[in-house]
Amino acid sequence: MRETYPPDALFAPDDFDFCDLEEEIRVDRLCSQFLRQFYLNLVEEQELEPEVAARLAYGADYFLREFIIGDRQENILRIPPRRVNQFAGNWYIIKNMEPNMEELAVHLEGIRRFYAYCAALGKVSADLAGDIAHECDRTAFYRQRIESFWAIEGGGYFAWERACTLKN
Repeated sequence: MRETYPPDALFAPDDFDFCDLEEEIRVDRLCSQFLRQFYLNLVEEQELEPEVAARLAYGADYFLREFIIGDRQENILRIPPRRVNQFAGNWYIIKNMEPNMEELAVHLEGIRRFYAYCAALGKVSADLAGDIAHECDRTAFYRQRIESFWAIEGGGYFAWERACTLKN
């Protein structure tokens, strides 16, 4: 028997604030629970095949737990939409041995669906979910970023990084 929680009983935006390692670990675990609820929603409410739902949930998981929480040290429910651009156009590319658009597209679809789910639950605004969806749609830009990364020669990395920087 699986244990589920009503989405409104957990996952208040303030619950994802953190300022030290102990709180980061707590937020990471809470995010994991939220992602399980997201996965169940994809399977039970949206009637996706479990394998498809798992890929999408993993795509969101990678973005949220590795990039937003782990790297950016931010609340997953209070991100600026440009974080998707930074993730897809830079961080994903430099952190993976073989960055490719097929894999990145799954991450982006997972991110889009996760934030749509959050908006449906009232955890983020519809405007934020829409802005994040817009950033997820920039696949031509992300494809070009991957291709230009593979073409870097000499000192070209710094120009490549400036075109889609991780700096705030």
